[in-house]
Amino acid sequence: MTDNVGSTPQYEAFADEFAEHAENGLYNAHYDRPACLSLLGEVSGKRVLDAASGPGFYAEELVARGARVTGCDLSARMVELAATRVPSAEFRVHDLAEPLDWLPDASVDLVLFALAVEYLDDRLAALREMRRVLRPGGALVMSRMHPTGDWLRHGGNYFEARVVEETWKRGWQVRYWLAPLELTCEELFRAGFVIERLLEPRPAETGAVVNAEVYERLQREPTGFLAIRARPDYT
Repeated sequence: MTDNVGSTPQYEAFADEFAEHAENGLYNAHYDRPACLSLLGEVSGKRVLDAASGPGFYAEELVARGARVTGCDLSARMVELAATRVPSAEFRVHDLAEPLDWLPDASVDLVLFALAVEYLDDRLAALREMRRVLRPGGALVMSRMHPTGDWLRHGGNYFEARVVEETWKRGWQVRYWLAPLELTCEELFRAGFVIERLLEPRPAETGAVVNAEVYERLQREPTGFLAIRARPDYT
């Protein structure tokens, strides 16, 4: 298999289904979103870039907490859904493989980059762009699939970064990068970030009502996601 994911908007084919699933699904609503929002901290009055904004659930919560949100996504349908859900935010179709040339240097307070780094072939370039647009004192909050869970599912050499293909339960076909945690940390370092916190989150208690089996498993096993807060390094 060729080691690239490419710039095809994979979620375009099932954007509406994904939005319906993610609104109250355990992994999204009761696991990743609480973790990322906790790392973002106080957002009132701050400008937030929601990179790979999906159908707008993170943006909706950020706006409710007083943030000014600018979002982008590779999928045009996801952008439509997000704009409908959060009309007070600004959204655009954008490939994160390309520069954020519509944002000036040091123009946002926070960058949220949730569950999308796996789909980028040149992660370093994208992270450098996110650092460029952050103001001094700002932070990047990024979540990704937990590399241990990836390795348990796919096997092989944990330390070898490689592209895999999966078909998820609803028949959604996805193609993304497996990468060890070491590589994620190294790419953040090379992009000019210092990691402040790393979470291996457990789902919120509300998730037990949604899916008790998955909730209990994620309380014990690193088979879900992890989340990182990093700040630009000016030393």
